[in-house]
Amino acid sequence: MRAFRIAYDGRPFHGFQRQPSVPTVEDAIFDALDALGVFDRTARHRPPGYAAAGRTDAGVSALAQTVAFECPEWCTPRALNGELPADVRAWAAADAPDDFHATHDAVRREYVYDLYGPTLDDERAAAAAAALSGEHDFHNLTPDDRGTVREVSIDLSRDGDFLSLRVVAGGFPRALVRRLASVVRGVAAGDRTVEDARRLLGSEPRDGPEGVPSAPPEPLLLADVVYPTLDFERDERGVGSAVDVFAARRRDALARARVAGRVVDGVDSEEATDCADR
Repeated sequence: MRAFRIAYDGRPFHGFQRQPSVPTVEDAIFDALDALGVFDRTARHRPPGYAAAGRTDAGVSALAQTVAFECPEWCTPRALNGELPADVRAWAAADAPDDFHATHDAVRREYVYDLYGPTLDDERAAAAAAALSGEHDFHNLTPDDRGTVREVSIDLSRDGDFLSLRVVAGGFPRALVRRLASVVRGVAAGDRTVEDARRLLGSEPRDGPEGVPSAPPEPLLLADVVYPTLDFERDERGVGSAVDVFAARRRDALARARVAGRVVDGVDSEEATDCADR
């Protein structure tokens, strides 16, 4: 059994878990393994022993998604990358015991959500994060109807215009991290109070105008999954490939942001206003 660390840009995919007729990260992995001859997709439901650490939503990216399955020794991160699309990169691997399960054996999962908010109040955000941290029943912050009691910690850090939430738990019900981000942002922006956040943790259902919409998926990253018994070894060629791919995406995003900024500045300028008035 081998476990692999997988990084991916979630924007081109309809989530991690395979679905009929739409591209998913899991389908990309299965296609790569089929192309390598590790398993035959027409004959098997999934690779022998296969499991994944989690199921990220459409648009959510990952640094350390973890998948494990039975495979020969030559099946390395660099071998996988030879068949994976550029949006999905394997960059580390570890030998795992035969009974290892990538979902059930994870003891800690860590997500990071980047809020763009130069006007967000850091003290209000910290108060909201403190209110939401700890062991609570998060039934008002997930569509799940069971497994909603979790112990969660939320740490905040400011990096220029961005306020980053680092959310850690043993596991997460659906949509919890994005709804936690939505609540923190609402409190930090003055649209909600800290007491509103506390009420969401009570037994009374909160829906309709009092409900919490999910924050957009694109700023969310699955940053880490911890397995005490595994020792992951970085594959230098896999690491280099991932760095190259995501560095290029960062450059492209910065260029697009600069163009958008020029449009904003141009439309908002006095000259543009004068032209519109003529």
